[in-house]
Amino acid sequence: MRNYGVVIPAFNASGTIGETLRSVAAQTVRPALVIVVDDGSTDDLGSTTGGTDLPVRLLRQANAGPGSATMRGFAALSTPLIATLDADDLWLPDKIERQLAHLERYPATAGVFCHWRNFRNDRPDAPEAETVAGWSRTTMMIRREVAETVGPIVDPPGGRGEMIDWIARAREAGLALDMLDEALALRRIRPGSLSYGRDAARDRGYLEVARLAMLRRARNKAGPG
Repeated sequence: MRNYGVVIPAFNASGTIGETLRSVAAQTVRPALVIVVDDGSTDDLGSTTGGTDLPVRLLRQANAGPGSATMRGFAALSTPLIATLDADDLWLPDKIERQLAHLERYPATAGVFCHWRNFRNDRPDAPEAETVAGWSRTTMMIRREVAETVGPIVDPPGGRGEMIDWIARAREAGLALDMLDEALALRRIRPGSLSYGRDAARDRGYLEVARLAMLRRARNKAGPG
């Protein structure tokens, strides 16, 4: 089973989406469809999504957050496998092939992630040395039923932490999520991105994610009442 689609939520990403799409086009296994969801951008995102021979469909919505945009992309795909990617990050060419091989080898695995490396100053050829486990949208490939089982990706206040919450809920649902120990993706660190630096307003999302996780644990401990 090598039929997969790609979902890329994008907000004001006209400066990076072209390079991101080229990294998808460079995959050794070609996607059936790439869904780019414009989450209320104010730049000319649409004019920068061409330039490859990928089958790309651009959807637009009012700004609602990356989780909402990701869910919109899920709904637009019918492929049995879904890979996701942020609009300023990159995949290395064999990322998808290695994840597909893992899912074929372990059919009970619901989703697979991989390590990634950071890079700055628009230099993906000179990434920072640190390689870390990327429990993130950019590294994720899941079976379609995962999205149906876990439910919506909820955007918390500040716009950070939605994938932490969703992955935690997937685990709580008993879904097996694996991590490849190879760095197969690159994470762009730039001013203005959701991953750049500490920000009290944006970091509220992490606090909300932690609060929701504690509430779920408390409910599970209490059992049906």
